[in-house]
Amino acid sequence: MTSTNKDPILVVVQLTGGNDYINTVIPYQDPLYYDSRKTVGVAQDEVLPINDELAFNPALAAVKDLYDQGKVAVINGIGYPGPNRSHFRSMDIWHTCEPAKVGTEGWLGRAIRDLDPKAENVLTGVNFGRGLPRAMALTGVPVASVAVLETYGVLTGISGEQERTQALDLFSRMYSPIVGTGHVMDYLGSTGLDALKGADILKTVPAQYQSTVEYSDSVIGRNLQGIAKVLTANLGTRVFYTQQPGYDTHANQGPVHGVLLEHLSQAIDDFYADLREHNTSENVLIYLFTEFGRRVKDNGSGTDHGAGGLAMAIGDPVKGGIYSEFPSMRPEDLEEGDLKYNIDFRGVYGSVAEKWLGLDATSIVGGQFERLDFV
Repeated sequence: MTSTNKDPILVVVQLTGGNDYINTVIPYQDPLYYDSRKTVGVAQDEVLPINDELAFNPALAAVKDLYDQGKVAVINGIGYPGPNRSHFRSMDIWHTCEPAKVGTEGWLGRAIRDLDPKAENVLTGVNFGRGLPRAMALTGVPVASVAVLETYGVLTGISGEQERTQALDLFSRMYSPIVGTGHVMDYLGSTGLDALKGADILKTVPAQYQSTVEYSDSVIGRNLQGIAKVLTANLGTRVFYTQQPGYDTHANQGPVHGVLLEHLSQAIDDFYADLREHNTSENVLIYLFTEFGRRVKDNGSGTDHGAGGLAMAIGDPVKGGIYSEFPSMRPEDLEEGDLKYNIDFRGVYGSVAEKWLGLDATSIVGGQFERLDFV
């Protein structure tokens, strides 16, 4: 099967809860790692070495295979000044590129606006998951948010634009005592009907999709398969978003983290195989991030919220390899027990926006930051 997709496509995967960077890309030759990780450390004879210093978690075998093919960029020590350890605040910062204040515009919302300034395609941006990630929210920018593709469609059983407008108005009034008439109401009013139009189009997608790839049965596997269905339908979607929950590993981290990474690794491998089968892997970049890393020292059976994290870029367009330095684990180099970041996440976003999507990065990330050449 061939695809007519030519435009660059971005697929963003959020590892929600704060993925443990140090147990994902492991400094397996550093004694400080094993001194700090007495209960959750991964044994040296189990890791998948990348080079003489770093190794992948053994659950990431499929990602390691892609890395060996030159299709994975490991971005070390990503973060921002004055790191916040609250899930909600830190995620806001990653979504809006505003560490110093509460932002209202999502960075991907800005990217979608710049890709489609007249909002001619209601499916330029599609989220797989419940709700709308703040990264994609921007007044006037329609984004379809899909829980399950096969049963998708809020209010789509209502025919006729007038009836839909009334239903949407009623829906918005239900929430007005809570959220008022600010950004949320503006957003609903200007984009709600566009989202409904998108729902109508997306309902036709499952019947068109054919693939020999059998995805692993996991949350991230199902979501990435949903993305593949829409992507290969050639609806003009340029930005996809999805999440894999469960990374808040304060307790029982050993088995939980391994399962999450295995699901992630297998789902990415399945997704990549699906893209290749549909002859569209060359114009898709997968970008993985999380809101923060975990503390250097474990807490007994898990790890607590930290700073200094990991991002990865995966796919045919990627110049594979190791980018930025793994932060020092020496006690005197830590910041309140956490790794110090080496690269500002806004520079990495800017690299994706400019070098992959062909956009002006400054307006999207809110300034000039160090870029990386992984794409």
